[in-house]
Amino acid sequence: MKSSRFSRLAAALVFTTLGAAASAQTTVVDFSNGTQGWTTHVNSWIDDTVGNAAPAYRTQMIDTFGLTWSNTSNAAFLGAFQPHQSVTIGLDIQALSITYLGGEVSRDVVVELRDYDNKPADLPYTSVWFNLGTISADAGLQHLSVTIADTSATALPAGWGGYGAETALGEPVLPANRTFADVLAGVDEFVFTTYVPGYFYGFTNYDVVVDNLSITAVPEPSTLALNLAGLMLLAGLVRRRRH
Repeated sequence: MKSSRFSRLAAALVFTTLGAAASAQTTVVDFSNGTQGWTTHVNSWIDDTVGNAAPAYRTQMIDTFGLTWSNTSNAAFLGAFQPHQSVTIGLDIQALSITYLGGEVSRDVVVELRDYDNKPADLPYTSVWFNLGTISADAGLQHLSVTIADTSATALPAGWGGYGAETALGEPVLPANRTFADVLAGVDEFVFTTYVPGYFYGFTNYDVVVDNLSITAVPEPSTLALNLAGLMLLAGLVRRRRH
């Protein structure tokens, strides 16, 4: 009887360890519990009639260059990304209307990770950014996302840009002494925005909804290996106890 109880306990611990090893850490802000650190423009509110399984965060602005949704307080989106092997960033977004000079237009949506602690002398921050896709009134509700497959990469991954310095042509780039991994080591502000670094837009009217702002972090292989070692040890104890 004692052996049977021990086996069941060990098996439960094995499955718990295996589940922890395989699982990723996901944080989703669906605005059912407030904004959870996300801020945007003055004319914004949580709207129970829109979004992907309402509510969602809605912003209406007239004669503005672009929209920005920013988080500087929710720890799940900030800090060092390196303890994680990979990170996936996503959101649901819908443009109810984007008009410029009286006609509906499209705009790009960028995710930007900003580091204020190591900024250049003449700019407010250093950042890395990725163009997630394009929104417009006829596109409907969209899910946009990107995965950082290697948080320790020094070079910018394909599709990623940098900010903190400029080329001779005025294009934004990372400063010479900063790498992709450097910025990910200390993210102070996490931003979704229609501003693409290096581009300028005219006065535009926006009615845009965002929902399910998310980040999913996969543990480093070293963490998985440690969990697997514990799993093997527990399995060995079960076998010995049965004998």
